[in-house]
Amino acid sequence: MKNRIQQLVSQSLQALSAEGVLEPEALRVPQVENARDPAHGDFATNAAMVHAKSAGMKPRELAKRLVAALPRDERIAQVSIAGPGFINFTLADAAWQQVVGEVLRAGEAYGRCNHGNGCRVQVEFVSANPTGPLHVGHGRGAAYGAVTADLLEAVGYDVHREYYVNDAGRQMNILAVSVWLRYLELCDETLRFPTNAYKGDYIWDIAAKLHREQGDALHHPAAAVFSGIPPDEGDEAHPEGDKEAHIDALIERARALLGEAGYRVVFDTGLGVILDDIRDDLEHFGIHYDEWYSERRLVESGAVERAIARLREAGHVYADDNGTLWFRSTAFGDEKDRVVVRENGQPTYFASDIAYHLEKFERGFEQVIDVWGADHHGYVPRVKAALEAFGADPGRLEVLLVQFAILYRGGEKVQMSTRSGQFVTLRQLRKDVGKDAARFFYVMRKCEQHLDFDLDLASSKSNENPVYYVQYAHARVGSVLRQAGEKGLTVPETVESVDLSHLAEPREQALLRDLARFPEVVLNAALNREPHALPHYLRELATDFHSYYNACQILVDDAALRDARLALILAVRQVLRNGLALIGVSAPERM
Repeated sequence: MKNRIQQLVSQSLQALSAEGVLEPEALRVPQVENARDPAHGDFATNAAMVHAKSAGMKPRELAKRLVAALPRDERIAQVSIAGPGFINFTLADAAWQQVVGEVLRAGEAYGRCNHGNGCRVQVEFVSANPTGPLHVGHGRGAAYGAVTADLLEAVGYDVHREYYVNDAGRQMNILAVSVWLRYLELCDETLRFPTNAYKGDYIWDIAAKLHREQGDALHHPAAAVFSGIPPDEGDEAHPEGDKEAHIDALIERARALLGEAGYRVVFDTGLGVILDDIRDDLEHFGIHYDEWYSERRLVESGAVERAIARLREAGHVYADDNGTLWFRSTAFGDEKDRVVVRENGQPTYFASDIAYHLEKFERGFEQVIDVWGADHHGYVPRVKAALEAFGADPGRLEVLLVQFAILYRGGEKVQMSTRSGQFVTLRQLRKDVGKDAARFFYVMRKCEQHLDFDLDLASSKSNENPVYYVQYAHARVGSVLRQAGEKGLTVPETVESVDLSHLAEPREQALLRDLARFPEVVLNAALNREPHALPHYLRELATDFHSYYNACQILVDDAALRDARLALILAVRQVLRNGLALIGVSAPERM
C-alpha cells in the first residue's frame, strides 16, 4: 500500500502540473513514510512541503489542492492534513486484510522483489588467513556477510559470494615453519618453540599427519635448524632477542634445508588441512560460496606485478634509497604513502590487495562489497586510493567493518588469543549453542557495534532467548494446525474461500500490519546493509503472535471466523519462515 499511495500522490502532482499549478520540471517523486503516531493514520507524505515553494503556495494550501486531486481508492478510508502540511492516509480494514492473501499466494517469494534488477554485486566475506581454525570472531563476519548477500539476492541483485584465500605471504610461511618444527619434535628432536609461531593443538594434528605421510623424509637435526639463527624474544641467554627476526630466519632456514619441493610439501599440508577445516566449518554453519579465490593463483598469474607496473607507468609509485617501492596514496586522500614492494623485492599484502580489487572490477562486477574485521579499518582508504589511481570509481567499493564478538559464560568474559591457540572455535560455538542460535545472535546488532554474546542465554530454552522465542511462534502455528486435524476441522486450502473481514480484533489488526511491513523491512535491510533489522522484526512479529495466541481462541465454533483466523496464522507462519530463512535459521514445526 505504501507504493500505491506513492502512485496516487504522483498522479495528484501530475494533475496539478497539468492545471499549471506546478511546473513539470519541479515535480519530485513523493516520499511516503509510515506514520509515527497511529492517531495520525497509517502513512504520511511531505509532498506539499517539498513542492510548496515551486507552487508559490503555503504548504497547507498546496496540501488541500493535492488532496482534492487525489484519485479515489476504496482501500483508503480517510485522508487528512496535519501540522505544517503533512498529508496523512488511513487505510480501510479491507486493505490490511488483503495482505493475508498476498502472503499465502506468494509463499516463499513474499518479501522478495526485483529492486536490484540483476545488478552484479560481489560480496567477499570471512577471508580469514588459513593459519588456524575459524574462531567466534570469524563467525560474526560469516553470518553478517552471508545474510547481507542473501538479502541483496532477495531484492533482485545478482550476487557472487567469494572467499579470498590468503594462501601466500609471511603468515602462511610462519604456519609452515610451525608445522615443521612440531614435526621435528615428533621425530624426537628437542627444540625451543618460537615465540611468534602458531601454538594451537591443531598444529600438532597437522604435524602428525605430515609425519604419517612423510616419515623421516623431512627430518633435520635441531642443531642444524637453529645454528646461527638470531635469538628469539624471551631467550634468557639473549635478552636482545627479536621474535620477528627469529621467525623470519627460521623460514629461510627451512627453505634452505628442505629445498623448494620439500618446503612446498610442508606448506601445502598445513594449507590443505586448515582450508578443508574452514570449508567444513562454514558449510555446517550454512555458509556457501560461489568461488574460493586463491591469492597464490593471483601472484603466480603475474597480476600483482602487472598492477604495480601500471601504477609505475602512471607515475603513482616511487622508490626510496633502500630500493623499497612506495605507492603515492597521499595523492588520493590517504594519510601516508604505502609500501607495495619491500626492500628485499617481495610484494606486500597491500600489493596483492590492489591487484585483487582491480581484478574484481575487471570481472564485471558493478558493485563490490568487502566484509572486514574492524581492525582492518586502516586498509579502506589505501585500497580506495589504489582504485582511484587505476581510474576506477572508488565509490563502487563498499567496505563493511564488523566489530568483535565477545563471549560470556556464567557472566564471565571468555579470554581468547589466536596466536597462542587459546580461543573458542566456531565449531565449538556451534556445538555449545547450535547453528540457529549462533546465526541469529550474530546478526542482532549493527555490524559496527560490539557484540556481547551470552552463551548461557543462547543455549537456553526460554522466552528470554530471542531465537527460541521466534522459532516457538512458528512451532505454535504447527501445533494449532495439528489440533485442528485431531478435532476433524478442515484448514482452508485457498485464501480465496475465506472471508477475511472477520479479522477485526485489535491484535489481529496488529498482526496484519506486521505482515504488511515485511517486504519493506527486507528491502531496507538489504539496501542499508543492516541484517539486524530482520531479527528485530521477527521478534516483534513473534511478540504480537504470542499475545494473540494467548488472548484469542483460534479454533472457534464459528467456521467463518475460524477459517479467517487459520488463514491469518498460516500467513504469520509463512513470514516467520521466510524471515528465518534469510538469517539462515531453521523454522521447526515442533519444539
